[in-house]
Formats: sequence, structure tokens, C-alpha cells
Amino acid sequence: MLGRLANKNVVRNGRVAGARSASKRSFHASSQVKASKSAYTVIDHTYDAIVVGAGGAGLRAALGLTEAGLKTACISKLFPTRSHTVAAQGGINAAIGNAHADDWRWHSYDTVKGSDWLGDQDAIQYMCREAPATIIELEHYGLPFSRNEDGTIYQRAFGGQSTEFGNGGQARRCCAAADRTGHAMLHTLYGQSLRHDCKFFIEFFVMDLLMQDGACVGVIAMCMEDGSIHRFRAKNTVLATGGYGRAFFSCTSAHTCTGDGNAMVTRAGLPCQDLEFVQFHPTGIYGAGCLITEGARGEGGILLNSQGERYMERYAPNAKDLASRDVVSRASTIEIREGRGCGPEKDHVLLDLSHLDPELLEERLPGISETAAIFAGVDVRKDPIPVLPTVHYNMGGIPTNYHGEVLTKDGDNPDKVIPGLFAAGEAACVSVHGANRLGANSLLDIVVFGRACAKRIASINKPGDKIPELAPDAGEFSVANLDKIRYANGTHETAAVRLAMQKTMQSNCAVFRTGEVLQEGCDKIMDVFKMHKDIKTTDRSLVWNTDLIETLELQNLMTQAVQTMFSAESRKESRGAHAREDYPDRHDEEWIKHTLSWMDPETGAVKIDYRPVHENPLDSEMPQVPPKKRTY
Repeated sequence: MLGRLANKNVVRNGRVAGARSASKRSFHASSQVKASKSAYTVIDHTYDAIVVGAGGAGLRAALGLTEAGLKTACISKLFPTRSHTVAAQGGINAAIGNAHADDWRWHSYDTVKGSDWLGDQDAIQYMCREAPATIIELEHYGLPFSRNEDGTIYQRAFGGQSTEFGNGGQARRCCAAADRTGHAMLHTLYGQSLRHDCKFFIEFFVMDLLMQDGACVGVIAMCMEDGSIHRFRAKNTVLATGGYGRAFFSCTSAHTCTGDGNAMVTRAGLPCQDLEFVQFHPTGIYGAGCLITEGARGEGGILLNSQGERYMERYAPNAKDLASRDVVSRASTIEIREGRGCGPEKDHVLLDLSHLDPELLEERLPGISETAAIFAGVDVRKDPIPVLPTVHYNMGGIPTNYHGEVLTKDGDNPDKVIPGLFAAGEAACVSVHGANRLGANSLLDIVVFGRACAKRIASINKPGDKIPELAPDAGEFSVANLDKIRYANGTHETAAVRLAMQKTMQSNCAVFRTGEVLQEGCDKIMDVFKMHKDIKTTDRSLVWNTDLIETLELQNLMTQAVQTMFSAESRKESRGAHAREDYPDRHDEEWIKHTLSWMDPETGAVKIDYRPVHENPLDSEMPQVPPKKRTY
């Protein structure tokens, strides 16, 4: 497989976009690829910074980098406005005080409590303190927030939010654009990115990081339109590739949510953090998995069991239906397990909005009214929606500090920075969400830390700084893997292996867990891992080869499924979204620590270690929040 380096302009989906390219030279061919049946066109590009992913975090990072004058490439396997941020419905939290007196410190307290004290309090302070300015910035960019009668930004109630450090009742802190806030945000940020002349490489699938001497010096990607290979050389790389919800059978995530960035980090020999914490959203549509926003309950919707009882009053007497998501999901699961589920199989609960004013539904919840009609056949003005806890969000991911710099543990140093590598959004674990994310903190997270990555990069690098040269064979392993999968003629088809993985995760790593079930899950997921090493593909082409791309995505999902299962088995307590029936209590003395997991991509062997939680805020502006019993 002797590649060719072409001195040509950047190809963006077949169209010229313009960028610097490397001079022509030979691509080294080693023993691992020289026996290949094909040659691959390899094109080099050079940028000051690269962003992988064009959701909210990626676009905000790209926007900030181009604003700073850095020549920036944003690489995405999707058209940017199809990124999964578009599916976020409810809103974005910020203590701007349009509904009542509010304080970012109260927001910080709620976030620490919501994280079940696994969140890093320095990062939480940074995020919540930056939140009000972030909302104003988005408004100035043109995000069409819903409005109060006086013209101020509308704020709705959301789960886990309070005033006066939990003593003042339900907060209305969630800034919303009806129930399509993510859609509005994504289009706004994409427009701003184009305005600042960010270079987009659309429908390019990034395969791996390019690492040299412990530093990230770029990425290697495949153009899905023509199969050409592209090496992007840069001093700084930001991973904003989203979560890996599709490792589970039933989830609210798009089919593209395959955790590609997390897998790249794993293959680079770096750890992922806290993967055992997987959020189940209480209200996925029964049978379809589509999300019904928490904003539906924020506007007054209530959960009912088969007896017509508003059961959350028993589990969370104060917050009721607006308790934290892990609390509500467990309550719904208990209702079903104890025989109070709805329907012929008694296997779901109901979300009732029929008592709400139809005008409110039309103005504030038009999207979910339509979604319920399409996917559940329900007119929300008349009938309740059948719902079930559904995998929704990954609290874990690539460990970073609050600047977005990727971290690893090196001997006694738990916070060693990896030069040139950043992460933001659901792919990252900053960790502001800890063991459980509060609703409407995710859109805040992606914007605040996407911007933080850009600010940090701009502070340590200037336009025109020298960019490290690539080794002649940089990325060759990725091309060899691509070629191997392209011509794979094993026993198991990609769809069958993916289904086996998803069903194993759904049954053995669910809302409630036990040591026995998790150990069985570890054995079963390793069996599936062996299946994926004996994969079969049928399409040998390079042009829009979905068989090839889906198999690469399966590889990525598998790295996280394995690490998630082993991380969950190792944590012998219940905290946030990780609820173990054999260890029902939280054990702060032993387990206020982040799980780190490394995986050998060849054997699937997982190594587990831990690093401390940052229990102190950045400065004296925010009081430290000591652990206590978490009740709502």
C-alpha cells in the first residue's frame, strides 16, 4: 500500500475549500501494509488547530479558534447541522435571574449535588460562573430564545434545580427556545463559524490521532466520498465527537453517536474516565426510544403508574417529577418491577400533559407534541405518552481539566497534561457532571468548554507558530486497519455483532446492577469482543462504503462497551447513575474518586486505576460543597 502525497487543495465533499498542503513525497510502506491489495491516495494538510466534530462543542471551539486568528480545520463525519446537538430539546441552564432572583453559586451547588459529589468543583465553578455571560453571547450571536412578555429570555423549571443552596424551592433557570433549543443553538453556531471563515471538511471520517513523543500532532481521516486518506497536521487538536449511546440497544442517541473520539484516545494508549456512569433519561418513548424532554415536566407534566398515581410524590416529596434524572429513572423502574407498570405487559409508565393549556403546549412544547404523535400515536392534549427510562447521556469520557486539556495519570501525577490534545462536550469528562448530569447542563457544558479549549489554545499558541513535522509513516497503522476491515472475510456480519453488543449492555449494565449480573456482563462482552475480531464485510469499494464506516464505528463502540462494563463491575458502591443492589449505599471514604480505564485494542484486556476528585473550588468566590445525603 504505497500512498501518494498530492499537493492539492482541500477537498470538501468534492468541492474546493482551500488550505495549505504538504509537498509531494512518498508514504512509507511497512510490513504491516505492503501486502495490501490496494493503494490509497494520501493527502497532507497543515493547520494551526484541528477540531474533530461539528456539534455544539466543536463549532464553539472552531469559532473561538478562528476568531483568534488561528488557521482552523473542523472535520465532521456529518453535515454540521445534523450533529446530535440538534436533538437537544429542553434548554440551557444559567443563573440570569429572569424568572426570580438567582445566583451562579446556587447553580454550582445544584450541580455538585446532582453529580453525587463526583464532579470536580473547580470545573463546576468555572462552568456555572461563565453561564450567564454564555447566554448573553449566544443571544448576541442570534440564538432565538423564547421570550417573556417583557422581552427577556424565558426560563423554565428543570430537574434538580433549586435556589438558596437547596433551601429555597424549585428554580426556573433553564433558558429555552421552545423545545428545540439544541436545534437553534447548532444553526446559530454554524452560521457564526462560517462568518469567521472556518474551513470545514464535511463527511470525513476521522480514524485515529497522530501521536509523536507523547504529544498529539494531528489526526488521520478518510473522505467518505472518494475513499482518499487525509493526514491533518496541527499543533493542537480538539476532540468534540459526542457520546457513545449506540453501545446500548435502546437509547435516545442518533445512530452516529459511536464515541469515535473516546476510541481514538483508547487506541493512543490513553485512559477514559468514569465510563460506568451512563444516564438513563426517565422519558424515552416506549418502543421507539425517542426523547421527550424534561421540559415537558418543567412545564407541568406528571408521571403516572397504572393506578393513575403520581408516584414521584413518594420518591421525591419536594421536587416530585423534577427530581434528578437518576432518581426519577430508578423510581419508574421500581414501579414497573413492582407490578404498577402500564400497558398489556405492564412494562412502561405514562407521562401526562393533557391537563396543560393547549396554547402552552403549542408555544412551549411543539416539538414533543409532534414527536409523541408520530412515534407513540398520542395526542398529548388528550392522552398520556407511554415512556420508559432510556439510555441518554455518558457522564464519562476523555479526562480533561477545565481548560479542556486532556489528562492522564503518570505515576504520582494524576493530572498530567497531554500536549496538543483537547476535548470538549459529551466526549470529554471535565468532570462537571460526575455520577449524574443535571438536565440542561449539557448544552451549557458544550458551549463553555468548547470556548475554554479555544481560549487555552489561543493563549499558548499564536498564528504562524512552527507546527511539528509528521513522521513518514504517521497514520500507517490506521490505514492498515482500514484495509483489513475493507477486505475482512470472517464469520460475523457487522450488524449481528453490533446487536449482540447492544443487547449485552442493555441487559447487564442497566438502571439497576448487581455484582453477579455485571460479572456475567464482563464475560459476555468479551465474547462479543472476540466476535468483532472475526468480522465480515461485503463492500470492497471506497465510495460511500457504509459497510466499512459502520464497521469502523463498531470498533469504536466496542472499546467503550468493554471499558464501561469492567468499570461498573469494579465500583463497589451506588452513586448517581451507577445503582448497585448489592452495594445500595454511597461510600464516600473509599469511592470519591474517578475511575480510569485503559483497554488493549487487540486483546480487549482492561486496566482499572483511579484519580482523585477535585473537591475544592477554583477560589473563594464559591463555597466548597461537602458531601451529604442526596435527597429531593
